[in-house]
Amino acid sequence: MKNKLILMMGGQGSGKGTLSKAFLAEHDNQYNYIETGAMLRALPEKHPLKAIIARGEFVPDTEVFTLLKSKIDSAGGDILLDGFPRKVSQAEWLVSTFSDKFDIVAVYLNLPESLMLKRIENRIREGGGRADDADSAAVRRRLDNFQHETMPAIKWLKGNEKVVFVEVAVADAPVEVNYTALVDALKSNKII
Repeated sequence: MKNKLILMMGGQGSGKGTLSKAFLAEHDNQYNYIETGAMLRALPEKHPLKAIIARGEFVPDTEVFTLLKSKIDSAGGDILLDGFPRKVSQAEWLVSTFSDKFDIVAVYLNLPESLMLKRIENRIREGGGRADDADSAAVRRRLDNFQHETMPAIKWLKGNEKVVFVEVAVADAPVEVNYTALVDALKSNKII
């Protein structure tokens, strides 16, 4: 039996990080967690990729592939991957590189853009979130990138026979409500 590679996908503010952490807390030490955004933001300040990230643009695939393959290969076991893939080329690479080693499960947290913006604004007001959340142009680029780049990747994964696709409608509700919806969807698809 292969290990699981669960891809937590959704737009900014959809709850990928929050729901991933809740899932990990319940499934203590059963999953290795890789948050691609945090992995990239943790690069040294002088790293050339930092300027790309600060503008709200995508890091070149070759750079991400190298970093991510190293992380996945060294993690072992079941993996929860937060925030990747973001483009069709990345989805294709991920499936072709890892479908022999893992059962790949794409979890799409479906949230309307109006709620994404509301949640990003709440993160800023509450003093949390990312440094580029305060830059409205960067937020707009991230939202546009999600619609034009990530949604096609989500649709590609949904149609791929090597991927189990799970869609969870995220509500404007407390974390517990959305977490219950996530767990119910995973159970009904026999993922957990």
